[in-house]
Amino acid sequence: MKTNVAVFFGGRSTEHEISVISANQAINALDADRYRVIPVYISKEGRWYTGAPLTDLKRYRDIPGLLADKEVEEVYFRPVFGDYNLYLANPRGMFGKKNVAEKIDVVIPVLHGANGEDGTFEGILDSIGIPYAGCDTLSSANGMDKITMKMILRENDIPVVDYVWFTDRQWFAHKDEMIARVEKMGYPVIVKPANLGSSIGISCAHDRAQLEASVADAARYASRILVEDMIEDMQEINCSVLGDCDEYRMSVLEEPIKSSEILSYDAKYMGGDKGAKGMQASAKKFPADLPADETARIQHLAGETFRVLSCHGVSRVDVMVDRKTRNIYVNEINTIPGSLSFYLWEGSGISFDKLMDRLVALAVKRNTRRGQKTFSFSSNIFAMGGGTKGAKGVKGAKA
Repeated sequence: MKTNVAVFFGGRSTEHEISVISANQAINALDADRYRVIPVYISKEGRWYTGAPLTDLKRYRDIPGLLADKEVEEVYFRPVFGDYNLYLANPRGMFGKKNVAEKIDVVIPVLHGANGEDGTFEGILDSIGIPYAGCDTLSSANGMDKITMKMILRENDIPVVDYVWFTDRQWFAHKDEMIARVEKMGYPVIVKPANLGSSIGISCAHDRAQLEASVADAARYASRILVEDMIEDMQEINCSVLGDCDEYRMSVLEEPIKSSEILSYDAKYMGGDKGAKGMQASAKKFPADLPADETARIQHLAGETFRVLSCHGVSRVDVMVDRKTRNIYVNEINTIPGSLSFYLWEGSGISFDKLMDRLVALAVKRNTRRGQKTFSFSSNIFAMGGGTKGAKGVKGAKA
């Protein structure tokens, strides 16, 4: 019997289109002899849809027309633990009795950015108890928020560049103070929204005027702003990690080729001769040309980053190498990386279809382990004797 695998993608995110591309690649990589693939598209308005036409990438040129297709139906989960059904928003059959669209065994989230990669969607899956691939609610949230992530990495002696952070309200209410904090660190700096990916809202600032413009742009996307010391002669290296925080392996390394100071959205995702092809289409040196000791150091730091953030599934860790000092710093982790980093694993001897097999197996393994833990007690304190005067316990009981 085939395993019913639901691939969720799209979402209320500035990285919506990239998610569609990555999911299309993942769907095509799943072995049709082993899995029955159920595409679930989340619109920019947050509505869920399923149906075979959603696997045709060309149809997304006209999303209203795609969603109007009679084979595409709106669906939802019920917030009931153990209920793995996708329900029809508009039930079929006589008197609307047919309300189950699909029975799901495993979910593979391929949602990039806010409201999907940040723990929001993972929280829904955790509340239902359905097996799913990738990081859980906590590790997704920590990995997505660049400020929290850097705090955790620094606490665990994983090198990161110097940084300051503030909220958009702090910036507008106490701008001079925030500027002083940045200028104490010194220019040039990189300004980032705290919780976005794909280089959206990121820019560099070489002076105060550019800093003010960069913060204003970042504040369009997030309420928390990160300002980092910029390594002017920097080599960016990416490494993927696969497994869970107890048992994992690292991929070969790649070096993205930048055409400007920052690797842009277009450079990442619109590379190649045929337009949007996902992260694997961007220009890169593959494998990265590095000395053996630096390669080993980067792979070690990638694994440690994955471990201390309690990650799961497949992630990509981006590091920076200062060309002058050869110091290595972890930049960030992508807990649902573009194209699921399949090209890094193909270069490491794991084909895309086998990568998807491992993600499904990891999802089932984690869910089995969770089932062995205690989350509640059968006793009912309300049925016990004694007073119930406090919200935090039984205060009226006497010895």
